[in-house]
Amino acid sequence: MDPSLIGIILFGSLVLFLALGIPVSFAMGGISIILGFVFWGGLPSVDGFVLGSYSKITESILTALPLYIFMAAILMYSDLADDLYEAVYRWFGGIRGGLAAGTTVIASVFAAMVGIASVATATLGMVARPSMLKRGYDDKLTLGIIMAGGTLGVLIPPSIVMIVYSAESGVSAGALFMAGIVPGILAAFLFILYAVVLCLIYPEKGPKTPKGERFTWQEKFASLKSVIIPLFVILIVLGSIYLGVATPTEAGAVGATGSLVAAAIRNKLTLQNIKKVFLMTVRLNGLIFWILIGAVAYARIVSVTGVGNSLASVILDANFNAWTVLILMLVLFLVLGMVIDTVAVLLITAPLFLPALAALDFDLLWFGVLFVIAVCIGNLSPPFGISLFVMRGVASDVGLKQIYVAVWPFIALLLFTMLLVLIFPQLALWLPEVMK
Repeated sequence: MDPSLIGIILFGSLVLFLALGIPVSFAMGGISIILGFVFWGGLPSVDGFVLGSYSKITESILTALPLYIFMAAILMYSDLADDLYEAVYRWFGGIRGGLAAGTTVIASVFAAMVGIASVATATLGMVARPSMLKRGYDDKLTLGIIMAGGTLGVLIPPSIVMIVYSAESGVSAGALFMAGIVPGILAAFLFILYAVVLCLIYPEKGPKTPKGERFTWQEKFASLKSVIIPLFVILIVLGSIYLGVATPTEAGAVGATGSLVAAAIRNKLTLQNIKKVFLMTVRLNGLIFWILIGAVAYARIVSVTGVGNSLASVILDANFNAWTVLILMLVLFLVLGMVIDTVAVLLITAPLFLPALAALDFDLLWFGVLFVIAVCIGNLSPPFGISLFVMRGVASDVGLKQIYVAVWPFIALLLFTMLLVLIFPQLALWLPEVMK
């Protein structure tokens, strides 16, 4: 059968299964097994899927996943977000829009530590939003800042999605981590600039803390103790990679150890917290690895039937402009990011798109950063962005319509960030080159 027709059947069946509510991992795996019987020698195809899955999930780079998830769980249940926010309130509360700007910084740092957008959004929705509303901040600004800052955890390393992309594309995970730093900081800066300028133009959206409630310099400096631990964890992870002391996997182990020490110092290694940490680690790790197993079967059937190479050939033979192809791919990521988990988006599209991108001579490191930004935007985009529903679960007093309205300015800022990285690839590539 013609590979193009097989591709339509493959992708169409996947869309149908997802629409029926079947989990992504079982949708990909089930379709692949069915088509494997038809197009890949019947029962022996199952052996190919099993061996391929075993080979994939035992790759050394994927050893980093449970380590970073474990680190994220420890940091989450150490109540660091509360202390970080208290430091921000003491230092920036006296500036108009200061809490909004400070919340962006905390959201970026906390999201980077946990590497999972939904966790950062939920945690800061519970910690930062009540405090900002109590001090007269506009709720739309508050909601938007928290959701946008939370999504940066996918872009600012260490990032779980980047590890999976590394395993799929063959790009160095350490180089990907470094490539995400400048675009992530740029996006955070744009969020802060927007919040501060908005509050200067409309003072009622972000009032200053009254003078009687402001803190002394001694109290401000005392609060910085809470910033040392998270910065220490991030620095030992990224610093060990940058200096060549550790691989990304080894850095994950270093970060997990550092997180355990930090939690012990804060007396947070209680039996209840340890149970929560292991439960979160096992659940998330199991979820991601089931998706990986289904994705391997899916990638195998794409490869065996020639669908991936066929798509690349169609694009090359049609003489499409390479930039047009790239932009269409990014648009598809924006759409898929609204309805599917980030890791699943990557694993569904990688077997189809990576051969085409390689044939068009695009830098897969640079494309990885663009992909991550696109999926960040998809997570925020109405009507089905995952971060929107996480915030709705945390802020049950707010309607979805208000959440939709709150997020649009930050979607525009992320699109602008993507445009800058498209036009100036060195924003992503400069730091990895320095690292070499």
